[in-house]
Amino acid sequence: MFRNKKIILIALCLPMMFSCGKHAKLLKSTDNELKYQAAMSYYEKKDYNRALELFDMLQSAYRGKPQGEEIAFLTAECYFQLGDYSIASHYYKRYASTYPFGRRTEDALYKSAYCYYLESPNISLDQTDTHNAIREFQQFIDAYPSSDYVDDANSRIDTLRLKLEEKDFNKAMLYYKMDEYQAAITTFEAFLADYPATLHREEILVYMVMTYYHYAEKSVADKQRERYELALEKYNTLSYIFPDSEKLKELVPVVEKMRARLARMENNNK
Repeated sequence: MFRNKKIILIALCLPMMFSCGKHAKLLKSTDNELKYQAAMSYYEKKDYNRALELFDMLQSAYRGKPQGEEIAFLTAECYFQLGDYSIASHYYKRYASTYPFGRRTEDALYKSAYCYYLESPNISLDQTDTHNAIREFQQFIDAYPSSDYVDDANSRIDTLRLKLEEKDFNKAMLYYKMDEYQAAITTFEAFLADYPATLHREEILVYMVMTYYHYAEKSVADKQRERYELALEKYNTLSYIFPDSEKLKELVPVVEKMRARLARMENNNK
């Protein structure tokens, strides 16, 4: 029985051993055309690692020739298929730089941006790749405004911007929850300036009313009037933009308290 298993194992390994031996001979061969045909065959069979080995060896041999352009693009494609997106992006851009009028340049520039999109991390992490993806998608749209990829690029930009928006919103809320009122106010104001169409506008205006209120409560007397007035100003803005907001009723007790305190301050100054 052990002998039979050994025979089966050998039978299974022989094709692999033959394949490895054949590939090793290819790597040592000086026949570039044979290597090129083998690399293309590996690529078609989705054996991207072996294809890459041969493409790497052939780049200088075919530079300036039609095969060289194909090798340059498929090198990027191999890295993309292997999930090495940062390296793939480098090679897509390298292809576009080397062949600015190449037949795959449009594809390469789009996929370079798409690589950054795939590398864009969770909102809690650094968003450098998110910013890079937005920039490259926009550059692509500017360069190819009639491309079939434009709608997709715009959609992905929207997705990435929403991610940045949520990250900035969470940052502002963190300041609020930590009672860092000055930082929260600054961040809320910046957020509304950066994202004028945000769906968080109503929510932020509510938190700005509360932030200014709490800030006034903990301020020295000389600063309280100004901060109560700013809180009421945000409340009025909320009322104007969202007249049917359910949050308006929730804020009534706080608003009445601030108006009463401002009235007392006014009486004391008489």
